[in-house]
Amino acid sequence: MAGQGGYRPADEPAVAVDVTVPSIARAYDAVLGGKDNYAADRAVADQLRRTMPAIGELAWSNRAILGRTVRHLAAEAGIRQFLDLGAGLPTMENTHQVAQRHAPAARVVYIDNDPIVLAHGRALLEENDRTAVVTADLRAPEAVLADPGVRRLIDLSEPVAVLLVGMLHHLHDDEDPAGLVDAYMSAVPPGSHLVVTHFCDTGPDARELQETFLRFLGTGRFRTTAEIAAYFDGLDMLPPGLVPLPLWRPDTPVEEPLSTARRLMAGGVGRKP
Repeated sequence: MAGQGGYRPADEPAVAVDVTVPSIARAYDAVLGGKDNYAADRAVADQLRRTMPAIGELAWSNRAILGRTVRHLAAEAGIRQFLDLGAGLPTMENTHQVAQRHAPAARVVYIDNDPIVLAHGRALLEENDRTAVVTADLRAPEAVLADPGVRRLIDLSEPVAVLLVGMLHHLHDDEDPAGLVDAYMSAVPPGSHLVVTHFCDTGPDARELQETFLRFLGTGRFRTTAEIAAYFDGLDMLPPGLVPLPLWRPDTPVEEPLSTARRLMAGGVGRKP
């Protein structure tokens, strides 16, 4: 989730929340051109565009790899359970839509700590009984995994796809993102998969964008490829490994060299042996 289309615009807050403070989910929605955001979120998006005019291209690359990885996991890897951590607001081609298109019995739980995500995600609950939206903080893995809404659909004795798409870079170093990944992957059985996309420190442009994120949103850590690769320690990386987002099993030929914006995030998929 995270974006536009098919859901009631957030003209007024659906829940008690301070909309004068930007949120990750709503700022991402604004970058994607969605309507489920407020002035504070749009202000962040505007600042990001000033620093990196092609930030929207980067955001859509992130959406596209979500679809490709979920399709692979559902159609080829036989995964039937998806835990989408930090899912964001609904947009086109959400995890459950892709997964259930290829595996109708697939079960999907979205986790986000922004209560507006739950308000807008209620439409997902009405679509079928194999999809749920849970308001929780992914930084508390034990609480997330014990939540009744999660346990109703996710059986931890069977392989699970753990999705951290565009989320770990919003955790500061002192929040131990690697430890959180380990906690989730330790809780799921062999055959489970981890999907990660992450802002990548590719040079001065990346560092300038990082400063904009930190100044106006308070999060957004651009890590090196080695730091990102470490999240997959102990897992078997699926080809082509950790690569810029457009290069992970593209559906059509990719023009190279990649633009600066298209190199600013790296992603990969690992399988728990």
